[in-house]
Amino acid sequence: MRRDYFTIDARNLDTSGVPTVAINFEGPTEQLVERLTHTDGEPLASDEVDVAFRLQGPVDEQPEGVVAVTNRITGEFVLELNADSDDVLRFIEAAREYGKQGDESHRYRIQVSIDSDQLLEQQKGTFLVYDANGDLLRHHSLIPSGVEL
Repeated sequence: MRRDYFTIDARNLDTSGVPTVAINFEGPTEQLVERLTHTDGEPLASDEVDVAFRLQGPVDEQPEGVVAVTNRITGEFVLELNADSDDVLRFIEAAREYGKQGDESHRYRIQVSIDSDQLLEQQKGTFLVYDANGDLLRHHSLIPSGVEL
């Protein structure tokens, strides 16, 4: 699946609502549906999906990066798309602030749609950020307290 088949939109960054990252796919659907669902057609559960962002340059230069959604059980990429680091880091900060109001495991929502038809919606608490060398940037990541990486 090509990255340019995906668009990303962050919502509720300046409100009291749940910060939401909405990913829409406009391309051949079969492969994405297969990656986001079990063989019985049920969507992957929240604890089976990880979300991460890898910068393509130094964070202080506000580079582009890649948002990746992976299957935690198999380790396979579900999808990848290009995103602006400033937008992603702003989203993470909004989710961090929202998480201070309640449950750290539900700091943001991720929605994946195909041609605007929602396929997956999950509450998440972890969003890992890596530098261009693949090193975890803890300060920029959302990591619930008590979680060891």
